[in-house]
Amino acid sequence: MSAKKQKGHHGIYQRGNTWYWESWIEGVRYRRRIGRDIPRQLALDIARKYRVEILGGNYGYGTKAKDVSFEDARTQFETWAAANKKPRTAHSYLECLRRLAESFSGKRLSQLSSFHVEGHRQGRIKAGARVRANREVAVLKNMFNRCREWELFDGANPVESVKLTKEPKQRLRFLDREEEDRLLAKCTEPLKTMVLIGVHCGLRLASEGLTLRWADLDFRLKTLSVQASYAKTGVSRAIPMNSLVLAALTRLPRHSDYVFAKPNGMPFRVVQGFRAACRRAGLHDVTPHTLRHTFATRLIENGVDLRTVQELGGWSNLKMLERYGHVTPSRKAEAVERLVPPNVPAPEMRKLVTA
Repeated sequence: MSAKKQKGHHGIYQRGNTWYWESWIEGVRYRRRIGRDIPRQLALDIARKYRVEILGGNYGYGTKAKDVSFEDARTQFETWAAANKKPRTAHSYLECLRRLAESFSGKRLSQLSSFHVEGHRQGRIKAGARVRANREVAVLKNMFNRCREWELFDGANPVESVKLTKEPKQRLRFLDREEEDRLLAKCTEPLKTMVLIGVHCGLRLASEGLTLRWADLDFRLKTLSVQASYAKTGVSRAIPMNSLVLAALTRLPRHSDYVFAKPNGMPFRVVQGFRAACRRAGLHDVTPHTLRHTFATRLIENGVDLRTVQELGGWSNLKMLERYGHVTPSRKAEAVERLVPPNVPAPEMRKLVTA
């Protein structure tokens, strides 16, 4: 239950049935639990006693609260993220914290309230960063929780009561067969094979495709394995390779442990040439992740059950697949056409229409 703070009255507030006291005295923040199920007046009397004792030099009643500056908390959180999160996630955290620092630099964590966090969120929305604002608020909430866990801060998390902006569900971009053919026609190796494993194996190309090693491929069993250390969910998975993928991988040269490597044997860090190939193919709003969307869409359209799709693509839960519920216009047309009674001669069909 959120804290019900009552300003004035020596800084007492209630959380559930328990009273707390919190106050700044001579530049130091103090906080202490007063008691549970006691009258408000008694809580006020105890709070006054705390204050008098502290001003008199007796710190037995008031416990100095743990508090750090935003900058110190940011440094600790960035160090933790670099050690515990994947590089792309850690980089995203850094960017969010950079934006948050524009609003909160120079403040201590105890000085940040839900009002301040909401102000940052609203400002970012006005700047046209509606979705990014949600990410930044989520990172700030995580940072507060970590600081509490590390005993750097013992106050309430001001982000708890801040509601995120509802994000519109956008239609996911995926490739139809003709678009896939156009893209492949404009790709050279190894980009062409990267595209194929994205469309036909559903790999996250940046994290799972570019880190793929020849040892992860079993040409006898026709399977491709994604190692847990590179999977977003931290769980390894094996994906069957169809004939197109097998043929493409067989043709690739092997001059490194990595499947997709530069001439010096080092793996590619980005999917090089993808944007240019899309431009030459006349494709718009297409990214490497579009290939993964295509993989899921085609499986679902071909009647593959969601549990199997989840395992093949390495999604953390079935709810993640709800966004792939769209179907192509041609599939919709086919579905409606099935409503027509079978084996009805044209003259009889005209009678049905004119009846």
